[in-house]
Amino acid sequence: MADSAKPKAVARLQSDTESSRGPSPQPTHVSVPLAHNYTNGHRILRSATVGYIAPEFQGKVEQMKAVREIIQQSSWIPESLIDEQIHWFYQKLGIDDVYFQIETPQVIANQITSLYAAKVAASVREDKHEEIRLDMEANDHAIYIDTSEPGKARLGGPRYEQRLEAKYLDHQGKSKYRVETFRSPAVIGNSPSSKATLRCYFVYQCIFKQKPEETDPKETRLEVIADHGFWQKATQNTKQIYQEIIELAVNRAGPVIEVFDIEGMAEKRLVVAFQSRTARGMFSALSDLYHHYGVTSSRKYVEQFANGITVMSVYLRPAMSLEGNFPPLDESIHQITKEISLLYCIPQNKFNNLFLTGDLSIQETVYAHASWVFVQHFLNRLGPEYASLEDMLDTKDNPSAALLLSKLKRRLRTETFTPDYILEIIQTYPALVRSLYASFASAHLSVGPGFDEHYIAPAPVTEVLSDSKLQEKISKTVANEHDEMVMTAFRVFNKAILKTNWFTPTKVALSFRLDPSFLPAAEYPKPLYGMFLVMGAEFRGFHLRFRDISRGGIRIVKSRSKEAYGINARNLFDENYGLANTQQRKNKDIPEGGSKGVILLDPKQQDKQREAFEKYIDSILDLLLPAQTPGIKNPIVDLYGKEEILFMGPDENTADLVNWATEHARARGAPWWKSFFTGKSPKLGGIPHDKYGMTTLSVREYVKGIYRKLDLDQSQVRKMQTGGPDGDLGSNEILLGEEKWTSIVDGSGVLADPNGLDKAELVRLAKARLMISNYDLSKLSKDGYRVLCEDNNITLPSGENVPNGTTFRNTYHLRDNGMTDAFVPCGGRPESIDLISVSKLIKDGKSVIPYIVEGANLFITQDAKLRLEAAGCVLYKDASANKGGVTSSSLEVLASLSFNDEDFITNMCCDPKTGEPPQFYNEYVKQVQAKIQENARLEFEAIWREHEKTGIARSILSDQLSWAITDLDEDLQRSDLWTNETIRHGVLRDALPPLLLNRIGMDKIVERVPESYLRAIFGSYLASRFVYEFGSQPSQFAFYDL
Repeated sequence: MADSAKPKAVARLQSDTESSRGPSPQPTHVSVPLAHNYTNGHRILRSATVGYIAPEFQGKVEQMKAVREIIQQSSWIPESLIDEQIHWFYQKLGIDDVYFQIETPQVIANQITSLYAAKVAASVREDKHEEIRLDMEANDHAIYIDTSEPGKARLGGPRYEQRLEAKYLDHQGKSKYRVETFRSPAVIGNSPSSKATLRCYFVYQCIFKQKPEETDPKETRLEVIADHGFWQKATQNTKQIYQEIIELAVNRAGPVIEVFDIEGMAEKRLVVAFQSRTARGMFSALSDLYHHYGVTSSRKYVEQFANGITVMSVYLRPAMSLEGNFPPLDESIHQITKEISLLYCIPQNKFNNLFLTGDLSIQETVYAHASWVFVQHFLNRLGPEYASLEDMLDTKDNPSAALLLSKLKRRLRTETFTPDYILEIIQTYPALVRSLYASFASAHLSVGPGFDEHYIAPAPVTEVLSDSKLQEKISKTVANEHDEMVMTAFRVFNKAILKTNWFTPTKVALSFRLDPSFLPAAEYPKPLYGMFLVMGAEFRGFHLRFRDISRGGIRIVKSRSKEAYGINARNLFDENYGLANTQQRKNKDIPEGGSKGVILLDPKQQDKQREAFEKYIDSILDLLLPAQTPGIKNPIVDLYGKEEILFMGPDENTADLVNWATEHARARGAPWWKSFFTGKSPKLGGIPHDKYGMTTLSVREYVKGIYRKLDLDQSQVRKMQTGGPDGDLGSNEILLGEEKWTSIVDGSGVLADPNGLDKAELVRLAKARLMISNYDLSKLSKDGYRVLCEDNNITLPSGENVPNGTTFRNTYHLRDNGMTDAFVPCGGRPESIDLISVSKLIKDGKSVIPYIVEGANLFITQDAKLRLEAAGCVLYKDASANKGGVTSSSLEVLASLSFNDEDFITNMCCDPKTGEPPQFYNEYVKQVQAKIQENARLEFEAIWREHEKTGIARSILSDQLSWAITDLDEDLQRSDLWTNETIRHGVLRDALPPLLLNRIGMDKIVERVPESYLRAIFGSYLASRFVYEFGSQPSQFAFYDL
């Protein structure tokens, strides 16, 4: 190729000095911590070369020769330019020797050739836009080179950071990868106005001494947990920094943030450590954040450690080429450290595009995201017209009208305001979002003692408008009624927030304590007492309760598909409300009211249930505990003004997480840690529901009660069960029941045999907690079959074809198969039988299933229950049948409140070495089981008696009894009976477990247990015994006959 074809030089070096990533002298390290050792730190490093020293590659010269030969043979680069291009790649881009040591000459030659071609293409572009791009991906390493202007986020282009993040940092595989990225000292192009430089990314698969899954999460010895590449390259200074920050990170729920001044340089080192898998999207989001403040990075590193800690280290300096008024570097870095916690909570919010274009700040976009979630759940989609129509139609006696209203309600909620439609509306009004955020921040940003004086306004100064002025501004700005409804919902959100952890420095998820009075009474007739909204990187969730002192489980909802997630998200709050409402009714025998928490995993985070649960719990604790660690947990603005204690327990997908919650509450200094979670390990004083069959004991009393009243031989009763032998309720139902199972439905599919399933085989699965997919098919009769979810086009023994296994599983309980006498739902999604689908279970006006005991919460809607009962089904609902677990939990809490810490460990905690429980524990468990069975029998007999007397449906009687007990309970707590010591102690002596009274004594129990809790015991015991004996509407003199 002729010399005349030689293109113009396309790289103008700013300096002839070597890359800042080259070898350097050993640094001297001086640390100056802040006043508090456990705060996020800001220290000074003496050396400007505090990062990494790459080991020298001895074969580099020979490799360069081999690369030259390959390029020369290809003839793509002019002979006279080959050495220049090789030298540029090897020496001027700052690539260290580790890369050259692991890469082949052929690959390097291809990369140099590709970069040269990109330079040539860039030099002849009509728009003169200078762009050079290169990417190479392999299983164990990758390289990306892109053109970027320092301090500017890229809206278009290949978005390499997001790409490598998704493929190597946030992927679901077991392999871990470390990342090195730096900005080359070269400016691309000859023009003096050129600002673009090359940004290089290198990804390497980690090599650990021991597998991460075999490493103790609390292990902090760097030589044990470090990746080989990091250990080989990091300076002693860097190792010391990482050692200290990892020791903090293993004991911190949220991120640990350190800032280091580098002496003599206008550059700072930002180091962020956090639990791996807890901050999806953090790497690229962090870049967008510091670009917002006119800051650029010269180098960035992502290091992974075998104990599950990720550390990001970023070298930051002002982007000198940017135009605009940016704060000084110190102030910018300080604000960046504060806003990292928001990124950690919501790394990729739905309004990030408005942040990248500068229309909104990071705080405003995250606020818009949180409000968007709120609007989805609480925009009043039904309107007053629906309420008027409901009043006009007689739905109680007209099933057709009820069915029509049910369909209309579902359509209005589903189709009127979709998440995408709400998102589109909000995107249109960034100025309104800014004003609404200013109103929110003015109410919740602390300006009292300890207020951060270095706080930078996250957005241009915005006037804080009153609520009426905000509404006026919204009305004048929006284009139509729908837009006004959505933006007005922001105001509703702001007004409902009583406290939030938004401005807490080290939060792990966003939590809001809301005043539930904004909920429309037409949709939610029973008013809530307390309401929490929580959202994080992997989930969103609620915690709802109907009384101050309440109890209920925390469940995690998973979605098998994006479509299933959409349905689950739409129903999330209603499901939570219904579960808490059911809990309120079935807690009638215990001092606590009803509560429930539901966590919905995001579609792409279905494997993150532990991470989501831990964030959910920790962020709620932020709002329950007083802040005692400045810089970590700052005081929050509390518009509620009262102490709150929540009592929680296990539910779907959380049984193995409650031990962590108990220990975490203790670690955070919660005085009520012993009673915070029930169902925990016996080593922590817990009484596991599944081990002792607490929930099943109550359900079985109702099942056996029906058999007893109707004189049925249960060994001849053909039984269907949803919720298989792998679950708590399902496994214990199999172990305690004596019926003839003809079908079981669980997460894996359907198992059915009209001649009866093999009981011994079912017991084997139940004891091993295995799904029906593990059932020995040789135990089936010729008429039996198993259809798994993944099966398609299966032919049943009857000749029926099953085209789709999942659909068959989801609808099996609605089939009229003629082989079910009793149905006990022990698992399944809420509303699995509703007003529409229930018609499939009614044939010629008669229920095809004679007996149903609803073990699973909300499995059947109330209107469907009434249809079944009207068709002759003997049905006991969840609020009555499924109350054994809450009774067990309540008595577990009572023990933890009654004992002091030392006696609690002695009497209620199993030996940590042998696992053997104390004798008191075993005896107490037996008393708990007896109490569960007693309460269930009392309610069963009361409902049966009232139904025989009045003919009122049992599902209605169950609610009437529940509300009669809870209303009388509250009246009794406020009555003069409580102030009468003789009556008070007499009732408590009957209500409290004899074992506790004998071991501790009445006086000590009264001294240790909070009075409000004792009042609740007094009221609930007296009210439940009275209503069970005299009914929900007794004579006015009945109470005096008690």
